[in-house]
Amino acid sequence: MFGFILRRLIASLGVLLVVTVLAFVLFQYVGDPVNQMLGVEATEADRQRLRAELGLDDSVPSQFARYVANLAQGELGNSLRQGRPVADMFRERLPATLELSLLSGVLALLVGVVLGVSAAIRPNALRAKVAMLFSLIGATLPSFLIGILLIMGFSVQLNWLPSFGRGPTELVGGWSTGLLSARGWVHLIMPVVTLCLFQLALIVRLSRTEMLEVLKSDYVKFARARGIPEHRIRYGHALRNAMIPVITVAGLQLGTVIAFALVTETVFQWPGVGLLFVESLAFADVPVLAAYLCFVSLTYVGINLLVDLAYVGIDPRLRVSGS
Repeated sequence: MFGFILRRLIASLGVLLVVTVLAFVLFQYVGDPVNQMLGVEATEADRQRLRAELGLDDSVPSQFARYVANLAQGELGNSLRQGRPVADMFRERLPATLELSLLSGVLALLVGVVLGVSAAIRPNALRAKVAMLFSLIGATLPSFLIGILLIMGFSVQLNWLPSFGRGPTELVGGWSTGLLSARGWVHLIMPVVTLCLFQLALIVRLSRTEMLEVLKSDYVKFARARGIPEHRIRYGHALRNAMIPVITVAGLQLGTVIAFALVTETVFQWPGVGLLFVESLAFADVPVLAAYLCFVSLTYVGINLLVDLAYVGIDPRLRVSGS
């Protein structure tokens, strides 16, 4: 098991190194930060002074070494648009994105597995057909259109739910959360449902397909022949084996949602890192864009590592092969 985890850690560090190089190249060669910070009316002396202060006159290897050292310390530079440390901006926006993404991911996994397994056990039942219909809707409609339809229905027509914003927040140990008030939960409903439908479609179909395959396997037939109760066969043996590919997809989708929730955040004006990226993209705020690229890669690598560890816990064969 230790060797299995060590191999995954080495691969993850390699991915992070490649993305760090890409982020450095983006920071180094896309646009000129001096022109963006001083404007076109600045003198040449002002430009040279600022380039020296930013360390842009140093050699490329020296700048890359300094960039990696700053990343290791959590220093992501200063925003060209706001003049503030990018790390502080991410710390302010990250709780909103994580709350939105994690809630939608947990909801999609729980509902998707329940609907998929139910559809596999009783494929001709009405609830199975309804579940597949919902998965079809989630697979065909883009997330921005789902968000707009929800706003039109529940905000504009019915006036039940707020159409934008995060609602009131409270600081808990430096973490800004909206989960401690009823108004904060109300603001979460439509963005969470939008992201949930995006993930739900594939989880329902994959859970149903895997459960159907497992229920046809030989060891399930032998278990029935031995007289083991049906509920133990379904939920104690079959479900556990069917969950391995579902965990893979759910983990990858959660990484996608955390990294690319910017469409939903833009539609609902949700103050997360996705909306920060969209705002910075219009201004070509390269330090923020580079930091977002590193954040996306770190999110994917971390979630993939957790998925691998979940594999080890679910499938004993990986523990044997890893040792």
